[in-house]
Amino acid sequence: MSTNTRTKRIAVLTGAGISTSAGIPDFRGPDGVWTKHPDQMQVYDLDAFLTNKRAREYSWRWQKESPVWTAQPGVAHRALVKLEEAGTLTLLATQNFDALHEKAGNSPELIVNLHGTIGSSHCMKCGAAYRTSEIMDRLDQEPDPHCRRPLPYQGDLPCGGIIKTDVVYFGEALPDGAMEKSLKEVRRADELWVIGSTLEVFPAASLVPAAAQAEVPITIMNMGRTQYDGLAQRLIRGPIQDALPELVDETITRSKRQR
Repeated sequence: MSTNTRTKRIAVLTGAGISTSAGIPDFRGPDGVWTKHPDQMQVYDLDAFLTNKRAREYSWRWQKESPVWTAQPGVAHRALVKLEEAGTLTLLATQNFDALHEKAGNSPELIVNLHGTIGSSHCMKCGAAYRTSEIMDRLDQEPDPHCRRPLPYQGDLPCGGIIKTDVVYFGEALPDGAMEKSLKEVRRADELWVIGSTLEVFPAASLVPAAAQAEVPITIMNMGRTQYDGLAQRLIRGPIQDALPELVDETITRSKRQR
């Protein structure tokens, strides 16, 4: 029996591929939304959103019709909850904004939403916070939502600022501290698992070379190839809803044997 009883630390980066089995199409895969309809990338273009009323209305309507609102966590999401319950998961950095990791039951303190979340919104002028679902409920009456918060220095007139979801749009910085926390946890981990990411979007994709430089073993689980496959010690091409639960069970069983 091994005398090393320390629990293995596993950092995880998830991309859109983990949510496809939950009914949310990915963006950049062979059948991805943006692969088939590259024009729809404009939905998350910050400059267009801020300067063009028609672009804002289209962005809000497109997001309202997204399957994100009705999707439920799949077996792959629940597998990561199991990994956390085993005391092994130390970071769950995600490029997804669907909040399915939260819905599945992973602890908020472990989750880093690198690209924000669609569940909340804010005023671009005064910073007032809104629940996106409430905005969506009245989108037919207000297709271009603006802030209604009364401002004392304006005689309690409505702020009038543009409201935007807390998804990170193209041209917008990542949430404060998101990459710093993720890099710290990846470098101190015993393994990095990349689940369902094409690793084409930066800076999130830079977590992989950072792990390689820190000599952290890398597993990439994705249906297609990525530019960092050469840095991985293990490549898994099977369907994520099957492969991830198997990997989690194997890891937990191995950990128990080593104690």
